Amino acid sequence: MTDINQSKIMILSTHGFEQSELEVPLKKLREAGAEVHVVAPESGEIKGWNDGNWGDAVKVDKTIDEASESDYHALVLPGGQINPDILRTHDNAVAMVRAFGNAGKPIAAICHGPWMLVEADLVTGRDVTSYPSIRTDMENAGGKWSDVDVAVDQAIITSRNPGDLDAFVSKIIEEVEEGKHERDAA
Repeated sequence: MTDINQSKIMILSTHGFEQSELEVPLKKLREAGAEVHVVAPESGEIKGWNDGNWGDAVKVDKTIDEASESDYHALVLPGGQINPDILRTHDNAVAMVRAFGNAGKPIAAICHGPWMLVEADLVTGRDVTSYPSIRTDMENAGGKWSDVDVAVDQAIITSRNPGDLDAFVSKIIEEVEEGKHERDAA
């Protein structure tokens, strides 16, 4: 078990993240006492997407090459269409997600963020949700998709959209406090 006040959480993202899906977990997890780092393929800042236009920039704390799964208790994957579609083309980003999954650490993905779970082969046989437009992708990857505000299966947390952020962040905190989960051998 890990106290949220003693935890380190990585938010893995790049340009085009849904503004609220990065900023709300960042703010609420920090308010809960977690140390949270924004990690991206590039240093500097990444720009959000908000209401059909480019949104605000967020400071990058570390690049993917500077970060290691072993330094963190959990991973958050914000959505937006652009962000995960770009991120899933970066082999080191997919490898990072897979490393968290193989370690049994909580991974939380919202909206289109679950595309990263598909790329890392972490969906098969799990209860999942996502933005409705990627439902077929989730099912084709072997996920058991349902239209719920938050789905949790063996430390994989998924949500549909910004309207689910309160439930999403609450589940992240709960899963971090539970600690690592052993991967099902089946």
